[in-house]
Amino acid sequence: MIDTQTDLKRKHKAMLLMVLTAAMWSIAGIFIKLISWSPFLIAGVRSGISGSIMAMYMAATHTKFKLNRYSLLAGIGLGFSATLFTVANKLTTAANAIVLQYTAPIFILIISALFFKQKMQKRDVLVVCITMAGMVLFFLDQLSPGNMLGNVLGILAGIFLAQMFVMVGQGGDDDSTRMSGILIAHAITLLIGLPLGIPMTAHACGMEIVYVIILGVFQLGIPYVLYGIASRDCPPLACSLIGMLEPLLNPVWVAIFIGETPGPFALVGAVIIIAAVSWWCVKNR
Repeated sequence: MIDTQTDLKRKHKAMLLMVLTAAMWSIAGIFIKLISWSPFLIAGVRSGISGSIMAMYMAATHTKFKLNRYSLLAGIGLGFSATLFTVANKLTTAANAIVLQYTAPIFILIISALFFKQKMQKRDVLVVCITMAGMVLFFLDQLSPGNMLGNVLGILAGIFLAQMFVMVGQGGDDDSTRMSGILIAHAITLLIGLPLGIPMTAHACGMEIVYVIILGVFQLGIPYVLYGIASRDCPPLACSLIGMLEPLLNPVWVAIFIGETPGPFALVGAVIIIAAVSWWCVKNR
C-alpha cells in the first residue's frame, strides 16, 4: 500500500513537471516574434544555450553520450525541426507554426508504415485523413507567398520531429540515446544557424539578447531537462496529451502580448488537428 501511494505521488509529480514543461515550451512564439534577428540566428543561439544546459545535466547525472545511428538520426530530425519551426514563426502566424509542427504523430504513422512495415489500423488511417484535411484549411486563410511558405515549413518541421520520435523509439528505452539525440540536435542547429544567420542580421539590441537568453534557458534548456525527469514516471500517453498544452497556449500568449491571431480557417484547422491527434493518443494508450 505504501509503495502504491509512493508510486502515485511520483506519477503526480511527474505529470505536474510535464505541465510546467509544456507551459515553458509554449512561450517560443512570443520571443521569436519580438527578436528582429534572422530566424536562423535565433535558432542557433537558442540551441547553443540550451545545448550547454543539456550537456551540464548529462554530466551531473552521469548520462553517457552515445553516438549511434538512432541518436544521430534523432538529432538530425530534431535539429532541422527546431530550425524550420523558428523560420516558420517569422513567415506565418505563431499559431500556424506550432499546430502544423504538432502534426508529427501523423507522420510517425506514415514513416513507420513506409520504412518499418508497421501495419496501419483503420483508426490510424482515419486520423491521418482527418489531420490532412485540417492542414488544408491552413492554406485557405492568407494566400501571401510568405504565409504559404511558413505553413509549408511548419509541416516540414512536423515531419522532421516525427523522424526524431521514430528514431528514439527504434533505439529502445535508453536515456543516453534520447538525451544524446537532443544534444546532437542542439549542435546541428547551432552549426546551421550561426553561419546562415549572422550575415542576415543587421544588429542586436540589448533586449533582444535578453529575449534569446530566455528562449535558450527557459523555453528550451530547462524544459528539456524537466521532460527527461518527468518521462521516467509520467506514462507516455499522459506526456503526449499534456504536451498538447503547447499548441494550445502558444497562440494565446502571442495574441495577448503581440496581438497576432490566426485566421478563421486556420483556427478551425487547428481545432481539427489537435482533437484528432488527442483522440488518436487516447485510442493508442
